Amino acid sequence: MPSPTRSLVLWFPDWPVTALTRDGATPLDAALPIAVMEHNLVAACSASARAEGVRRGQRRRDAQARCPGLKVVPADAARDHRAFAPVVTRIEGHAPGVQVVRPGLCALRARGPARYYGGEAEAARVLLGVLRESGLDGVRAGVADGPFTAEQAAKAATVASDPVFVVPAGGAAGFLAPLSVAVLEASSLGGGSALAPGAGQADLVGLLARLGVQTLGEFAAMPPDRVRERFGERGIRLHDFASGRDSRPVQPRTPPPELHREVAFEPPLELAEQVAFGMRMAADAFIAGLGAVDLVCTELRVELIGDRGERSDRVWLHPGSFDASAVVDRVRWQLAEEVEALRSGVAVVRISPEAVDAASHHTPAIFGAGPEERVHHALSRVQAMLGHRGVVTPAIGGGRWLAERQVLVPWGDRDARGRDGLAAERSRPWPGSLPEPVPSTVFAEPIPVEVTALGGQLVDVDERGNVSAVPAMLAEGGRRRAIDAWAGPWPIVERGWDAARARRAHRFQVVDADGSAWLLVCEGDSWVVEASYD
Repeated sequence: MPSPTRSLVLWFPDWPVTALTRDGATPLDAALPIAVMEHNLVAACSASARAEGVRRGQRRRDAQARCPGLKVVPADAARDHRAFAPVVTRIEGHAPGVQVVRPGLCALRARGPARYYGGEAEAARVLLGVLRESGLDGVRAGVADGPFTAEQAAKAATVASDPVFVVPAGGAAGFLAPLSVAVLEASSLGGGSALAPGAGQADLVGLLARLGVQTLGEFAAMPPDRVRERFGERGIRLHDFASGRDSRPVQPRTPPPELHREVAFEPPLELAEQVAFGMRMAADAFIAGLGAVDLVCTELRVELIGDRGERSDRVWLHPGSFDASAVVDRVRWQLAEEVEALRSGVAVVRISPEAVDAASHHTPAIFGAGPEERVHHALSRVQAMLGHRGVVTPAIGGGRWLAERQVLVPWGDRDARGRDGLAAERSRPWPGSLPEPVPSTVFAEPIPVEVTALGGQLVDVDERGNVSAVPAMLAEGGRRRAIDAWAGPWPIVERGWDAARARRAHRFQVVDADGSAWLLVCEGDSWVVEASYD
């Protein structure tokens, strides 16, 4: 078995919380009590939340009981990776050959940086200083034989004055011996995490505890043949970790191509057309860079930074793929829609691909574009002339009122509530909403009508939902229609807790003497036609 490689591990405690404070147009304040939840368990928490008693692995209910003001945020792996990518790039600028284990944990071969910076501890301190200049405090570094031992050394470097822990060569077994076997389950370099251990790893650790094996030293003392017989090859691998014989090499990542483009304006520009003109060359280079690696951009992230530090961050979608002119259009549209967010001149514009696809999937057909492609090009050209919301497509959302369910989405966009936002809105419970089938014609402005009984008195509905008389006549303008059949009322009660916005109404379905079906709404002593069944 090859001897373990000296490894340097950098550990960023509670990285999901750090990512929240560094990502997006409105990052969270790091001083707030924050908990990132995964599977209803605390995956990471901020220092202020920890001071209130919040801990990793706690259930959400228990964490909120300990800290009532806790800011709960769902876990987002994409956000963690996005925020960690520039950090890794910064590390690679001073020590190439970084292996990203997960966001917040990376490993390097220690030999190269140690020879360049004059020692292993010195190299670790240089990298920590670089990260500190980037606003990342509290990072820990560990150097040891093998990545697993180096990770445990980094987590043992709890002294703020010297966040570097170096385990001498050959001393891995002695350093690991007093540690609990639970670190095998929690270690990412061991194949799992505290909330998502590797397959069978948690069972093995639990079995060791039941057998009375509490420390890594006790596990390392077990004969390898007996470990293989009882636990198989996975057990042998963890036995090597516990013995300080982690022979796995650090596997450096291949740095991804620089696909983003950034343009700085000096002096900052006030006019949207000036910014759009200044982005033309960057947009061409952005599309050309994607084409060089046979990719196209299907989701574009545009970040605008004002002269006073204001930020506007938005992801734009496209029904096909972006070209240079479409990129410039999105920058111009975002400037037009973010007038309140950007109150000073634009100093920096950054464009980056949020999602890409193989260019082969977007190659025009041999015999020319089909009808759908021609429609797309026509609508895109019209949208470029009229603006982002100049071309919209209808979609069905959620709500109690039919007019609320009509959602107009700009061409090429998905609903602002997320990729499946409209479907999620429809699936929510909407007490009082109209069941299927819904009317085919919904009036943009409800038509006022009168509903009367045979004696001519106006029909209304009391607080208990009882109709004052049998509806017999429907009058709209100067036209009167006899009601042959009717059904209802079905109540709609909204915002009973808000006196200013509370609303209480009743729906009726009626069929007149001509066979036309109508959906009526009675609210107070007034009636309107909401829709018709064609």
